[in-house]
Amino acid sequence: MTQEVLAGRPYPLGATCEQGGVNFSVFSAHATAVELLLFDDEDESIVRRVINLDPARHKTYYYWHAWVPDIGDGQRYGYRVHGPYEPERGMRFNPNKVLVDPYALAVSDGGNWSRADAYGLGDNTATAYKSVVVDLRGYDWEDDRPLQRPMRETIIYEAHVRGLTRHPSAGVQHPGTYTGLIDKIPYLQDLGISAVELLPVQQFDPQEVTRLNPLTGEPLTNYWGYAPVAWMSPHMGYGTSNDARRIVDEFRDMVKALHRAGIEVILDVVFNHTAESDHCGPTISFRGLENVAYYMLQSDKRYYHDFTGTGNTVNCNHSIVRRLILHCLQHWVHEFHVDGFRFDLASVLSRNEEGEPIKDSPILWSIESDPLLAGTKLIAEAWDAAGLYQLGGFTGDRWAEWNGRFRDDVRRFVRGDAGTVRDLAWRITGSFDVFAQKPSYTSHQSINYITCHDGFTLRDLVSYNRKHNEANGEGNRDGVDDNLSWNCGVEGPTDDAEIQALRRRQMKNLLTLLLCARGTPMILGGDEMGRTQGGNNNAYCQDNEISWFHWEDLDEAAWLHRFAQGMIALRRRYQVLTLDHTLGFRPPECSLHENVTFHGVELHRPDWSHHSHSLAIQFHGDGLGGEDGAGCAADVYIIANAYSEALEFQLPTQHPWRRLVDTTLESPEDIVTEEDAGASCVRITSETYCVGPRSVVVLVEEREADA
Repeated sequence: MTQEVLAGRPYPLGATCEQGGVNFSVFSAHATAVELLLFDDEDESIVRRVINLDPARHKTYYYWHAWVPDIGDGQRYGYRVHGPYEPERGMRFNPNKVLVDPYALAVSDGGNWSRADAYGLGDNTATAYKSVVVDLRGYDWEDDRPLQRPMRETIIYEAHVRGLTRHPSAGVQHPGTYTGLIDKIPYLQDLGISAVELLPVQQFDPQEVTRLNPLTGEPLTNYWGYAPVAWMSPHMGYGTSNDARRIVDEFRDMVKALHRAGIEVILDVVFNHTAESDHCGPTISFRGLENVAYYMLQSDKRYYHDFTGTGNTVNCNHSIVRRLILHCLQHWVHEFHVDGFRFDLASVLSRNEEGEPIKDSPILWSIESDPLLAGTKLIAEAWDAAGLYQLGGFTGDRWAEWNGRFRDDVRRFVRGDAGTVRDLAWRITGSFDVFAQKPSYTSHQSINYITCHDGFTLRDLVSYNRKHNEANGEGNRDGVDDNLSWNCGVEGPTDDAEIQALRRRQMKNLLTLLLCARGTPMILGGDEMGRTQGGNNNAYCQDNEISWFHWEDLDEAAWLHRFAQGMIALRRRYQVLTLDHTLGFRPPECSLHENVTFHGVELHRPDWSHHSHSLAIQFHGDGLGGEDGAGCAADVYIIANAYSEALEFQLPTQHPWRRLVDTTLESPEDIVTEEDAGASCVRITSETYCVGPRSVVVLVEEREADA
């Protein structure tokens, strides 16, 4: 005999396992009726039970709720919501669509999710996403907790969970999964990174891309994951089975294993838009629950504001949405132990409900001041697709920011552009000019990077002048046109030995400047093994060999892997490279010269002219306290020559110098690694050093203790 469904409670939202049953609660202010659907355990296309929520008993203000006995962990469920379908008023209720719970802890597709069926007004009960009840209690964390590593010790490795191990050459038992990533932890440890920044792992819709690859006829997919469906659910496509509960634990196993290895987990989170697209898009969750609350609508409420380039924009500063976003972040920290978040198109979160930029965004301040998130890394992509560019001035004191200026200015200098030397000086010394409006700014709030998922890989950056995105099926119109790249003389692959040597040198130049700069460095996963996308600079839809790591490349690119590994170790060893400099209430120029001296080919005479292509930067280690576990307190001398000819640089003579890096040299002479530092480090006995064309040299001061 079926027990009675009780009234339940509006709090907490979502599906909460309790003794003897589950409490359900969902927000919908304008719904006239709500049905809670319970699906069959074996065949998710079958509705086993429909519970009609009586407004008189199962509604409190805006919240529809019920307590259902005799169900629990693993139960599939969904909502059908009745109400006005009046797009001109922003109302898009459609009782024929099964909706995902915004607070769903897991999502299942039953193997038959159909995005096509979610369009229009027809019924999609059999082929909809299903929310899953998950009892998070009982997992053995074995005393694990977020690591809270200081930013000055952080080296970020941006990676895609699936792409990291999907290729057969990865040699893992479960390719393309959270479990497969665990098998690569020894590799990540050996490389020396301290944090992985994972592209979206919130449940997303791979079917958001429906085109075919015009070159192969194969279907394309939303590979990157910037099409969220359920913000609190780990993406089921990265699990080893279709059991949503098991996938939750597999994600936690991955985090726990990374933490054991001393590696933090940062999630790329997408709160600025959803997979429901524009006014012609599918109804999956938010649109059918309360369209006017969850999305920013234009004055003609049939249409959505699109500040994201995806068709819709989430109404992040609506009170209901703010609560959801904050709860979601707390959930990932409390229940999954993640260490930080990178906010995709974060400037959207600083727009009000009308889409106008506001100075003090309620959601951003809520995130910054939340006590559960107090030790969490917060990283903003401080712009959006509609031109709101906030780099250097993003809300609050805690936020770090992706520094797009660092990427662009270092690329321009290494390419050999004129007028770039002064910009290079700012970037290498902490970008205090960019962040001048933030007196609380410290240099490690600048996330420095040369490449990321969005754009060319490191190898492609030195191999292509133009994007080659034909495989995306958009007529090569997608992706950025100005990549600040240089193919070194030939477009794409070449057998020319001189061009190959120049490309190797340019890749080493870029890595050296990145890892010697003040700030927090981020490396695009695969750059250290020369991963190529064949010139595709927008491989968001390529779940194939274009995007996957080819682990056999490590053999051919052993020189590059060794160099990246050596540069990471060099950065860790020399304390002067990881100091956290603060702007304070001073002119930025004060920080530019803090513990730094600039030189040119002659000492103390840097060439700041428009046609200059070289700069020497001396980081001073005086007063840093010597060997204290935080690195060696010695001067580091960086000489960058982007000129097409060799230049002879004078060296300071107060101490002898030892050569750590010379990118003109081939491996293994190009860098002194930790293993051979004592035996093969070249001592510079002359008062000058000849720096080859298009190269970077790093010297370290030789003190008595080192001699």
